[in-house]
Amino acid sequence: EEVDRLEAELSRFVPNSDVARINKQPADQPLRLGLDTFECLKLSEKIYAQTEGAFDVTVGPLLECWRDKDKKPRTPSQEQLDTALQNVGTDLIYLDEDEHTITMLAGPVQVDLGGVGKGYTVDRMAEMLREWTVEAALISGGYSSVLALDAPEGTVGWPVTLSNPDDHKQILIRTNLKNRGLGSSGLQQGRHIIDPRSGQPVEGRRAAWSSAPDAGTADALSTAFMIMGPEQIEQYCTRYQEVKAVIVLQGADKQIRKEEVLRFGFWDEEEFVI
Repeated sequence: EEVDRLEAELSRFVPNSDVARINKQPADQPLRLGLDTFECLKLSEKIYAQTEGAFDVTVGPLLECWRDKDKKPRTPSQEQLDTALQNVGTDLIYLDEDEHTITMLAGPVQVDLGGVGKGYTVDRMAEMLREWTVEAALISGGYSSVLALDAPEGTVGWPVTLSNPDDHKQILIRTNLKNRGLGSSGLQQGRHIIDPRSGQPVEGRRAAWSSAPDAGTADALSTAFMIMGPEQIEQYCTRYQEVKAVIVLQGADKQIRKEEVLRFGFWDEEEFVI
């Protein structure tokens, strides 16, 4: 029931959801939001700033540029990209903490919480379990978002594997999660991940994982790490030492080789199978 409630607030596909109302709101007019939508946007704003714009919930106009009216891939002109970029940027929205309102500073700005909403929902589920005094649990929001609470008695954590997205039989990492979230992003066939800073599709990446203290942060960072360069990811994980990351470079075939797996942050050597 909690998941359904949050989807009704956070999904842009649900008529009259908070996000659907945001996307119809004219610029310079404040709109009052529910607490969860506001908190999810605050988290998105924080990750946007920390990643210097690599994670951006307003990237929608750019995604539309790379699709035709039938949602099939196409290549836009530079003029179309420049026009879309004018309405992209989380810095184009203002969140009022006191009033719990959002105001678009330009228009039209389109918000999509798909890159963070699932992780945020998993975190709210964890809060509910703790309220029910359920301390040991592993919550799976599907392949893209997982959160571990306390470990089962007598164990060091919940065993989780990270596998080749093109061949799940090839395991890359075996790890044990305890009071941590894990997020993943990848390139599905026929789809692009767009760099909101340049408007161009990401190239040379197959997948990215992030491990962080909460699922919402991990969810958002996995998208950002698909976009950020290795040096940027290294700097991020050095600055925020509670975060770990893995990216898989695009190879010549479906099998992943050791040199195609880059890790950042404090991983244990024995966690890596490949």
